Amino acid sequence: MANIMIRKGDRGYVFYMPKRDIEDSIVSMEFDSPEKWGGEIKLGNGGIYYIEPQTAPARLPYSLRARRIDGVE
Repeated sequence: MANIMIRKGDRGYVFYMPKRDIEDSIVSMEFDSPEKWGGEIKLGNGGIYYIEPQTAPARLPYSLRARRIDGVE
């Protein structure tokens, strides 16, 4: 599992992994409501990560842990 940060950008959410200096837009998120947020997230570069579903954070940027499922780095 990797430490990541998610922030709000001009066109939606932005994924950032500081350890590898990877930054990309999130093209889809499995759950995106105040009650349930996270799940499988797909990045613009084809990478797929999983965030344990939780209530939406009160504010962004938000740091958490994600598991890589598939795709490019």
